[in-house]
Amino acid sequence: MRWRRVDLVQQAAARFGVPEVHPGTMGKWLHRLGLTKLTTRPHHPMKDEAAQQAFKDNVKDIVNDKSPAEVKENGTPVEFRFQDEARIGQQGTLSRVWAPIGSRPPMVRDNRGANAYIYGAICPCRDIGVALIMASANTEAMNEHLKEISAQVATGAYAALICDGAGWHAKSKDIVVPSNITSITLPPYSPEP
Repeated sequence: MRWRRVDLVQQAAARFGVPEVHPGTMGKWLHRLGLTKLTTRPHHPMKDEAAQQAFKDNVKDIVNDKSPAEVKENGTPVEFRFQDEARIGQQGTLSRVWAPIGSRPPMVRDNRGANAYIYGAICPCRDIGVALIMASANTEAMNEHLKEISAQVATGAYAALICDGAGWHAKSKDIVVPSNITSITLPPYSPEP
């Protein structure tokens, strides 16, 4: 439920017998308690918190199992990289205008759309990142991104690339993962493990 200050005033009066105060006063009280109004963070209803926790607890073993034998035998340092992509762009909307109450003035909507995809990967330990701007999100674009990530891996090191389960990340038969990278897929519906 979405609680506004006026709702909280009414609830305080009903539940605790507090005389109704101005909503602004309720806002001051909330601020004193260290509270602020924030937009909630959405998550998918099929998110499996147990799977996310298991991934967090066992990520070292998961990376070790997926790494090539020579990485394990030689004690090659492993860099953790976190990868994702985002679509950015413009899609026309209708603007608000001042008009007489009860009227609905017509306006032409700009239905043109333009977008691009930003592919990014970061290595928090080395404080570096790689980013590409691509026209689409597909296996071809991901292969280009993997080449760029591979070029940034430290000499003599190996990269464990943590990414979501998008079809063009590791599931595609046409994906070409460079020899110095292992792709680790997050549990399903896991935007924030």
